[in-house]
Order: sequence, then C-alpha cells, then structure tokens
Amino acid sequence: MEQEMLLRTIANILDEKKAIDIRAFKVGHLTVITDYMLLASGRNILQAKALAEDVEDKMAELGVSLRTREGTREGRWIVMDYGTVLVHIFHPEAREYYHLEKLWSDGSNEIDLGLDASAED
Repeated sequence: MEQEMLLRTIANILDEKKAIDIRAFKVGHLTVITDYMLLASGRNILQAKALAEDVEDKMAELGVSLRTREGTREGRWIVMDYGTVLVHIFHPEAREYYHLEKLWSDGSNEIDLGLDASAED
C-alpha cells in the first residue's frame, strides 16, 4: 500500500471509531525513523486500547502487517509501527504532556486529512 494511502486508511479507521484530535505530519525530512506520524487520542484508556486493536485488526484484514507496538498494556500512549507510518494513540492527559505536535511540526508539514470528527466535540 502506498505511504499516504496507508496514512489515510489508518486515519479513517480511527475517525470511524470516534478518536479525537486526529493529526498527521510528514516527517521524513526531520527523522530517519519514519515518513509520517499520525496522532490521535481516545477519550480514556479503554477507548485508546480499543482504537489500537481496531487499527491492527482492520489493517491485518487489508494485508498490512504491524511491525511492532508498545504501550498497549497501559493504554496511556500506544505506538504502532507500520514502517513508513508511526501511529501514536494517547490518553488525553499523556497527549497534552508529551505534545508531539510541537516536536514534529515544522510549520508546513501537517497533512490535511479532511476528517470532520477529528476535532474534539
């Protein structure tokens, strides 16, 4: 699957499951670890875990393998590695504390995902 299509597919899965504040950044020019960062939050730990499970299940159905994941047990900050896309699913307090948007944004690299439900209600 092409990189940006992979990013948008994962973002749509998160959006369908009511993740909040879904944001994506093209970061290949800032780091060698990945090309894209996708950030989203669950409303609580249980939702964050459910979001990660749903992404993994639906991507597997599409034949896209998850390389590795971290943080599933705690559910405060879950990282899923799809190679060219790193997915970060947060509990809202952890997201506010780590504020990865500030770390990975250079002012021009945010990708408009066109998701209506990506903003918090």
